Amino acid sequence: MTDSEFLDQAEALLQAVEACCDRINDETDADVDNQRVGGMVTLTFPNRSQIVINLQKPLQEVWLAAQAGGFHFRWQDGQWQDTKGQGEFFASLTRNASAQSGLVLAFRPVFSL
Repeated sequence: MTDSEFLDQAEALLQAVEACCDRINDETDADVDNQRVGGMVTLTFPNRSQIVINLQKPLQEVWLAAQAGGFHFRWQDGQWQDTKGQGEFFASLTRNASAQSGLVLAFRPVFSL
């Protein structure tokens, strides 16, 4: 994958995360605050716990930091896969956000290239 392709896919992922937060806030009482600074999105839950998603451009990875730990994802077979075989990015984000918020939250890819 070229750097340009990585940036396109990674930008689509960050936009999808932001769109999911907007949808979740519109459809539920979750109140997930999301702030974006460059290649990093921080999700803050009412209990003040956070999930941070950021781009690691030199490695062509997306990192997710949650209370459960840190996870690294690479673009493979049309989706962002955990580098240690722990599954797909949006499934991991859903699992971690639900655990941290205490609510059932659903994150899914909204944009795809």
